[in-house]
Amino acid sequence: MVTEYGQVVLRVCRALLPVHDAEDAAADAFLAALEAYPRLRPDSDVKSWLVTIAHRKAVDILRRQARHAVPVQDVPERADSAEPALPDAPLWAAVRDLPHKQRHAVAYHYVADLAYAEVATIMGTSEAAARRSAADGIKALRRSYPSQPTPSQPTKEMT
Repeated sequence: MVTEYGQVVLRVCRALLPVHDAEDAAADAFLAALEAYPRLRPDSDVKSWLVTIAHRKAVDILRRQARHAVPVQDVPERADSAEPALPDAPLWAAVRDLPHKQRHAVAYHYVADLAYAEVATIMGTSEAAARRSAADGIKALRRSYPSQPTPSQPTKEMT
């Protein structure tokens, strides 16, 4: 397997990674392939299977590298050690004050833009319950969060 497909696997890894990382990814790919080989169907395309494993190993290395800190000569001092202020901090505070289910439903649907079916799956409830929790959360936010008039809305002083 290595003699027949070794160069292909190495080329795939080198296309995505520097040489030293590509060699590691190729070696990892063949180790993973050897472990999984007994489960491979007899009619499988071995070359495609190996290339897929190599691609995934290369992507794993890229992800791992993206998470590493970058060394610098001097660490800059922060002006303040407090958390940076979020835009519209009172709104985020009001969201944090919501009951657990409402807070999660609002965050998943309105912040993460997930469909109610996905929200229900994450929360372990029905879609109707997820909708209700989100609606109750928005209703609570409308009561507790001071609304600001938009330029198109007249204020009391304007009328």
